[in-house]
Formats: sequence, structure tokens, C-alpha cells
Amino acid sequence: MNPVFLQIGTFTIAWYGVLITLGIVAGAWLGTRMARQRGLNVNLFSDMILWMIIWGLVGARLVFVLTSWGQFSGTPFPRVLFDIINLRAGGISIHGGLIGGILVLIYYTRRYKLNFYHYADLCVPGVALAIIGGRIGNIMNGTDTVGRVTNWAVGFRWPDSARAFHNGMCVPNPNPNMDLSQYCQNIGGQLVMTAPVHFAQLYGVIIGVILSVASYYWLRSYKPGWAFWQFWLWYSILRAGWEETFRLNPLTFNSYLSQGLDKAGIGLFTDTQVISIPLIIVCIVMLVRLRKQPDSPFPIATQTDSPAGGQTQTR
Repeated sequence: MNPVFLQIGTFTIAWYGVLITLGIVAGAWLGTRMARQRGLNVNLFSDMILWMIIWGLVGARLVFVLTSWGQFSGTPFPRVLFDIINLRAGGISIHGGLIGGILVLIYYTRRYKLNFYHYADLCVPGVALAIIGGRIGNIMNGTDTVGRVTNWAVGFRWPDSARAFHNGMCVPNPNPNMDLSQYCQNIGGQLVMTAPVHFAQLYGVIIGVILSVASYYWLRSYKPGWAFWQFWLWYSILRAGWEETFRLNPLTFNSYLSQGLDKAGIGLFTDTQVISIPLIIVCIVMLVRLRKQPDSPFPIATQTDSPAGGQTQTR
């Protein structure tokens, strides 16, 4: 396991970025294909995708920095500014990226008086594929987004190839629910975390696969917004209820912690779990409202003048 996809001198390209990009590109191709089939404004949707990627990265990094400020607070100014914008060092928030992308969608659909859900639904496959790419990238990083120590049969012991990336986990952490230093050993002059942990990154990959397959069925609905809210609902449920429960993250409310060689490796409640509770409620409410509405077939586009060129909707 090596986080570097390509290295030329001191310049490196990480697997994490490459795999997320591949997921986004595949999703953009699928979304554009569906936009054309549904008679939507393909050129405008392509512009949306470009700006959603840009502002999605900004939002993803911003939310990560805000929720992980402890990693930056000790760095002197102006060095801290470089660390904040240095995406090559890793650290993004999926929720932040989703928020950034949604804000772009809101801007475009309001400016050009389009149906927000017609275009938001088309983004679902791309986000699901990007989740898969990102979590595989986490695996390539070695012990990025690692799980809690567990005695369950699913416990995963990171192989020797990932040892070079274990050092950060072996540094004593003042937060007891984040401290894994007691499970580290000196092997060949290097500190290595040898305890079995939940393979949280693989859990994330499986969640992405589930959402990718499910999106195919959600997008068959003639209710605009159905795929969008289904994605948010099930991503929140699966991320908070499965991946986050076993992932080594700080606990916002230390309600329950079972971590160790003789324990399950469970922690409640993290920031993501707390945020997911109201989000799940909102999704359920919106889906109930959508279900009561009649089907709304996609509009047939006509050739008219459009700020982005090409076809545009008649309503």
C-alpha cells in the first residue's frame, strides 16, 4: 500500500486524488448522458459540473479544517495558511464537498430558472462513485481514516506494506478515545500499530457500491428530487450507523466507547453521527412529501436562446 500514484522528482500525485477524479469523471459522463436523454440543458449541466467540482473541493477542505482545527492551531502564521490550502497533504470532508456542490446547483438553477431537482438527481451517481474512489484512496494511504481496535472476527491487521504510514497512529493522543499508542510495537526500528482494527475504509467502499447500485433504481422515478433525497437519507444512515460507529473519530458526546483487544471497537457519538440525525429526519420528511406528489415526466426541450448555449427547458 502506497499513497503515491506517480512521482516525478519532488512532485507527487496521490492515489486518493486520482481515484476520486476517476469517480467524478465517470459520474459526469453518466449525468450528462441522462441529461441529454431527459431533454435537459446539457451545456449548462456541463458548466455546473465544472463549478461543482471546484467549489466542492473548497467546501470539502473548509469543513475539514474547521472540524480538525487542532491539526492547524499550533502552526505559526503565515505557514498555517499554506497548510490550510495544501490539499496534497490530505484532509477533506465529504459532507463539505456535497454542500459546496449543492450551493453551486442552487445558484445555477435560480439564475436560469430551472428545476433544481432535475439536475441534482443527475449528480447522485457521480457522488457515489467518488465515495468509492475516495475510500479506496484511503486504503492506499495506509491507515488513513482507520477503524477502532476490536476483538471481532472482522478485525484487520494492516500489512507490512503499510508500516511506513503507521507512525502518526503511534503518537500518544491526549484524547483517550483516540489514543492507539498502547497498541504499537517497535519492529525493525519503526513504531507499528499491530492491533486488529475495523476496516473502516472498506466499509466506506461498500457503502459507495450500495449507493451506486441504488441510484440506478432511484433515477427511474418520475418524481424530481427522489434520487437526491434518497441518496442523502441512505448515505447518512449508512455512514453514521455503520462506518462512523467503528471509525476512530473524536466523540462529540461520549455516550458509549468500547475499544480494545477484548472489546467490540464501537464509539458513540461522533460529529458525523450527531449531524446525521437531523439530516435523516429532513430526508424522510422530504421523501414523504415527494411521494404524495403526482409523477412529473421530464420536459421536452426546445431550441431557444440560452446563456450556456444549446437546448434549454420550456418550463
